[in-house]
Amino acid sequence: MRRSIAPPIEIKKVSAPKYFVYNVSGLKKVNFAPLIALSSEAKAVDNTQTGVVNENQPATVPITSEITHFENQEFLDAAATLGTFDIDADGNTGKAIVAHYLANPDFFWLADGRPKFGTELVLDLFGKADDLGLMASDYEIELPGDDVDLQTLIQFEMNMSLKATRYALDARNGKINPNKLSGYHDFPKSKFTALQAIAEIASAISPSAYLAASSPGNAKFMQLRATLIKLRKESSDVITIAEGTLIKPGESHDELPNVIAAIRKKASIKLLQRHGEALTAYSKTSKFTNDLVALVKGFQKEVKLNPDGVVGRNTISRLIDLAPQVKMNRVRLAMERLRWHPRSLGSRHVFVNQPAYRAQYIQSGEEKLTMRVIVGKHSNQTSFFHDTIERVEYNPYWGVPQSIIINEMLPRLRADPSYLDRRGYEVTTLSGQQISSSSVDWRTVGGGVVPFNVRQYPGRKNALGELKILFPNRHAIYMHDTPSRGLFRRERRALSHGCVRLQNPRGMAAAVLGTTVSHVSSKVNLGKNNDEKLKVQIPVYIAYFTAWPDKDGEVEYFTDIYGRDKHLTKAISKVASMRGKEA
Repeated sequence: MRRSIAPPIEIKKVSAPKYFVYNVSGLKKVNFAPLIALSSEAKAVDNTQTGVVNENQPATVPITSEITHFENQEFLDAAATLGTFDIDADGNTGKAIVAHYLANPDFFWLADGRPKFGTELVLDLFGKADDLGLMASDYEIELPGDDVDLQTLIQFEMNMSLKATRYALDARNGKINPNKLSGYHDFPKSKFTALQAIAEIASAISPSAYLAASSPGNAKFMQLRATLIKLRKESSDVITIAEGTLIKPGESHDELPNVIAAIRKKASIKLLQRHGEALTAYSKTSKFTNDLVALVKGFQKEVKLNPDGVVGRNTISRLIDLAPQVKMNRVRLAMERLRWHPRSLGSRHVFVNQPAYRAQYIQSGEEKLTMRVIVGKHSNQTSFFHDTIERVEYNPYWGVPQSIIINEMLPRLRADPSYLDRRGYEVTTLSGQQISSSSVDWRTVGGGVVPFNVRQYPGRKNALGELKILFPNRHAIYMHDTPSRGLFRRERRALSHGCVRLQNPRGMAAAVLGTTVSHVSSKVNLGKNNDEKLKVQIPVYIAYFTAWPDKDGEVEYFTDIYGRDKHLTKAISKVASMRGKEA
């Protein structure tokens, strides 16, 4: 009798993190009841001290603050009118403002029924919020006129404190909680709260100076700010080239005049002088002649593209100007994202900008090392977070993540159980016992977790190459070498499973260790798996900016490789829509 073979269990693939629908908490009506009660208590104390008896007042009044008839009377009288109007606030801001005035029952923004000089400076700051990537409309407030009643004064006072607190929180933390955008965003929760904000504003010698300093003060933010101001003033002098344009040598194309016009605008003076005769002779015809091909090749060399003389997607991306509105949006998003980071990036740090496919080592505020990188492909996106580098591992093992074992290796292993043995991988049980991959019935594995560890031995074929730079994080992302060196020649390098592959791993390792490339090479050349701890841990930013200043402060613009600009723009629009509904 023939024995039946049980069918293999279903492989439950490991899914990638998700993008979320960004939910905005609605505005909340500020509950002024505690301040109204405080006003009533003060009135009761006042009546008792002056001999006025209210038959409806209880014999014993619960006093929550030591208030006399002579202290803050105008504010307390005004507070009694707080129940006659509604004011909306974000999150816990309303509670923070009420708590602050309970502890400090007096006008802060007003004196003798008029705004203080410092108040006007803050209002002026609010009006310039657009220059900082914020929206001035979020902080609009109407000044009280002359000889207004107490109700108008207290309403302005509360609104002013709410708007100032909102401004401080937006400028310090950003408008958006990045962790609500997607599973790829991973930032620590800010400890800067509304209660802290209003307390610091009220205790500041100059509230306007304090609020102005709430935005990041680092050089990159200042360069983004300067660019945004410039873009807002810039006229729309934009050359466009039709999408999908492809012009080969010898062909004719209607878009060629726009291509040549763009080269005139973008190329160096030296290149334009070298091809001056061809440019002078060119009469906006559509024929792509040899002289014009030579001009295009020269431009391609300048922008570090393959000089093949073909005008295609890569060349056009270096030629066309983004519309000012597109640039402004990217700069605003960059300023928002920068607010999620520490206010100072650190005088010594590593910065990886995924859309730029580039890693930089910064020391004393200067770029000391830069290199191309490979980041995660769209299905295995590199996360957006910051951490600290702790050590460098030489001749590393590659511990294969469960997601790769299940999603990619398991189907092969079911067809060829000896696959891992032949490819130089070590298989162990969870208890550490080494076994051969051919000894496992892989048809019975794959129900969510593989009960084996798989790692690749060090060597020339190891996926991590000769070293890796570690900053332990829950995403299992690190920087490393790769045996696939030719991939760095590609313009678009979203090719990995999520980790960051370095074009010059020995140079980066030497930089973070504070040593020489010769020292790193000597460690690698030993051929043994070992590691070296950093003497001082340094910050690393695995960042995502589609607009970012170069070492000279000029902002560059990059393709949104994962579509994250779209999600962030939608989230900001939701916040703006919510705030636009204020009473």
